Amino acid sequence: MNDTAPSARSSSPALRASDADRDRVAEILATALGEGRLTQEEHSERLDAVYAAKTHADLAPLTEDLPQTPGSAAFAARRPPAAEDADLVASATGSENLVALLGTAERKGRWLVEKRTNASVLLGNVELDMRQAVMAQREVTVQAAVVLGNVSVIVPPGVRVVNKASAILGAVTLGESGDVPPDAPTIVIRGLCLLGSVIVETKGLDD
Repeated sequence: MNDTAPSARSSSPALRASDADRDRVAEILATALGEGRLTQEEHSERLDAVYAAKTHADLAPLTEDLPQTPGSAAFAARRPPAAEDADLVASATGSENLVALLGTAERKGRWLVEKRTNASVLLGNVELDMRQAVMAQREVTVQAAVVLGNVSVIVPPGVRVVNKASAILGAVTLGESGDVPPDAPTIVIRGLCLLGSVIVETKGLDD
């Protein structure tokens, strides 16, 4: 078994599960649904069991037959929660500003997606690779102000992306994301794209 995702059974089976523990398991299930590893009925049954779970031992069997690779579950979901992820979320300030003026600004690897990420682009590019990122909360916003430039967003399977941005002589494109459950982590794209583009793609770490 991958050493970055130890099972709850092998660590502390009698430990009471937290809401964060249940959410992480739900994210693994959402990814499995999006990848076709679970049917809608199987996903629904397991999700009901997740939120009825009292301990880590209750949660462990629900994902024992599913991949636990970091990045395959939405936003680096792990069980039990990694201490460094908790510290990262605790460091949230609410917003981050990325500016690309005749250049490129990027976020990739393990990083904190704040409640609001402002991406301002003029003749440049902003790249947001969220496949190994940690969300500050279940729904976050990417506020784009794009003029003659591009914003590229890459998300892992099992993440919902909602477009509420406007485009003038430009485009906002959402790639295929597969079946995403209603309770999935959500990214809302807002703002204005003028003579430029916002492109969202769903990819695994190996893509």
